[in-house]
Amino acid sequence: MSKHYAVFGHPVAHSLSPLIHLAFGRQTGIAVDYHAIDVASGQFAQTLLDFAERGGAGANVTLPLKQAAFALCDDVTERARRAGAVNTLVRNGETWHGDNTDGVGLVRDLTERHGLDLRARRTLLIGAGGAARGVAPALLDAGIGDLYIVNRTPERADALADALDAPGRVHSRYLTDLATLGEFDLIVNATSAARDGALPILPRSLVGRRCAAVDLSYGEAAIPFLAWARAAGCHDTVDGLGMLVEQAAESFARWHGTRPETDGIYTQLRQRDAVLVTAD
Repeated sequence: MSKHYAVFGHPVAHSLSPLIHLAFGRQTGIAVDYHAIDVASGQFAQTLLDFAERGGAGANVTLPLKQAAFALCDDVTERARRAGAVNTLVRNGETWHGDNTDGVGLVRDLTERHGLDLRARRTLLIGAGGAARGVAPALLDAGIGDLYIVNRTPERADALADALDAPGRVHSRYLTDLATLGEFDLIVNATSAARDGALPILPRSLVGRRCAAVDLSYGEAAIPFLAWARAAGCHDTVDGLGMLVEQAAESFARWHGTRPETDGIYTQLRQRDAVLVTAD
């Protein structure tokens, strides 16, 4: 039976993952069968089972299914366990093995492609869902300073702070606290609020002298937050396209045993004239 790969999400038609993985396949000489599958949360488990029965050997998982994917795995990597979310599935016999490549993808993009030194940066993480959970452990491992998590639902921020298990270093706060938190050296938007026109009001007082602002989305979805960041005087602004490419390369390596070069496809995507809608 042929091996199939896919990205699951809702919505997912916008996803650049099929294009990226097909490009990786051409580069490495590996025949890749990779498609986007749109599925709502309630049908995800059955759809994933059907996919496996048709020869599904691996999958990426995007919004809003990353925590649901974690629950469907029989075993997970340490970084997925810390995140409580899975973005990469590997079929292991009759079960799924879960990994999370988001964090390592983000850190590699920020440090290697954009030349940012993350060490000791006082960091604000906006959001506490699957995307935030995927990157928070890697940011801590990269040596950032104190991490403040704010979320529209305070309980989710508290839960993520507890899961990271770094007392004294990780702090959960409410959105209403933003004006009192002082300046940050790194601000990461891990929400999808911009897609719904619901980006929270962010005070300029959050921006430190050499602050870097990062949106985990790309294309249109990243515009509102990054526009605010530029207007507020952020020294660096970065969208999530590079992270998308880097996390995809990590997934590709898990499935095929070789890590592709990423700069070529990243450059191609940057040069595309089409509007990029949102991030995986």
